[in-house]
Amino acid sequence: MDIRQATREDAGQVAEIYNYYVTQTHHTFETEPVDESEMGSRIERSGSEYPFLVAEADGVVVGYAFAAQFKLRQAYEHSAEVSIYVRNDAKQKGIGTRLYDRLFDELAETLTHAYIAGIALPNDASIRFHEKLGFKKVAHFEEVGYKLGRWIDVGYWELLPDA
Repeated sequence: MDIRQATREDAGQVAEIYNYYVTQTHHTFETEPVDESEMGSRIERSGSEYPFLVAEADGVVVGYAFAAQFKLRQAYEHSAEVSIYVRNDAKQKGIGTRLYDRLFDELAETLTHAYIAGIALPNDASIRFHEKLGFKKVAHFEEVGYKLGRWIDVGYWELLPDA
């Protein structure tokens, strides 16, 4: 498996992975599928400032991870929100851990001090995954999203890699 910077050419496969979560789960708050063009724009925007990585096995993108500025106010400039998505049929194979390891290595080369992961709840697998990597729960917002006919809570987990 190869982990590398995503390019616009990956957009179709990345969108396919993401759209499973958009249409079948509450794990992202988007409710409409994202097309290849839009995903290509997201990859280019993100990749110009923060890493946007894909994991590729035998020419197929099996997962991706990226970072983005946590909030736009200037004092947040050293905090990044991190996100990860793995093909539903490729989970539990170490892909997520390898993607995050590489993402964190790249973020370590920047002035990023805090990594923040938002998790739509419930999502026990994502919680276990993030906590295994050292993230700690720091916030919980009740019923802040509505999708698939129900209210959804969101928790935030934080990793301070220098702590």
